[in-house]
Amino acid sequence: MALYDTIGRGYAALRRPDPRIAAAIQAALGDASTVVNVGAGAGSYEPLGRTVLAVEPSDVMIRQRPQPPAAAPCVQGSAEALPAQSASVDAAMAILSAHHWSDLERGLREMARVARKRVVLLTWVPPPDSPPFWLTESYFPEILAHDRTIFPTEASLTAMLERVCGGSAGGAAARVTPVPVPHDCIDGFLCAYWRRPECYLEADRRGAISSFARIDAGPGLARLRDDLSTGRWAERNKHLLALDSLDVGYRTVSCELPTHRKNS
Repeated sequence: MALYDTIGRGYAALRRPDPRIAAAIQAALGDASTVVNVGAGAGSYEPLGRTVLAVEPSDVMIRQRPQPPAAAPCVQGSAEALPAQSASVDAAMAILSAHHWSDLERGLREMARVARKRVVLLTWVPPPDSPPFWLTESYFPEILAHDRTIFPTEASLTAMLERVCGGSAGGAAARVTPVPVPHDCIDGFLCAYWRRPECYLEADRRGAISSFARIDAGPGLARLRDDLSTGRWAERNKHLLALDSLDVGYRTVSCELPTHRKNS
């Protein structure tokens, strides 16, 4: 069973695309007019004005997608065996989904196989490539410990991406761009509520964050609830309250396919 058959039931309501993050993804896609969206979920961040094919393994997620033409057509499939012909689209993208794949390198290789121009990811990189985050430092260190096992470092990810995109001849270059999270982000991923800590106390919001499905959140929630009620959280994190956005480790990672790959 796909992971999101269990935890993905509230995604359409709580994981809505934030326009500022969408703009970063659009910029990374560049001039690609045809795109395959790998691990497409309920359809967040599928770019407007482009021809998109969505690929998603979970029945629960697929059922939450709007029907075409309100959303892209979707086929059930996995990143490791994309149901698309080689060099059939300009770009392949994966938005906060690569850490759920069973084989990251195989999935990236499949993205490079089906794309003519570029591969684009929105992902998270662990410290020290990203700043520490109060939620996982002070309340849920087990989330950070687990995420370190499923998210590669920036150097490892870019090296892998360049290898699979460039092939034996090399020549692929990956570009990493920070994506700051706005304080009023409407996409409820793990770090979205960095300036709204009370949101983490809401079960529905936690239910749309895959990290909470893997842990017993009770002790951390009790500490957070107590620190909010006593004002300790505000005292420790008062430097955040004046910020409009924050770098908490999200990155677009794009890799151009070499000309010899495009023309082969």
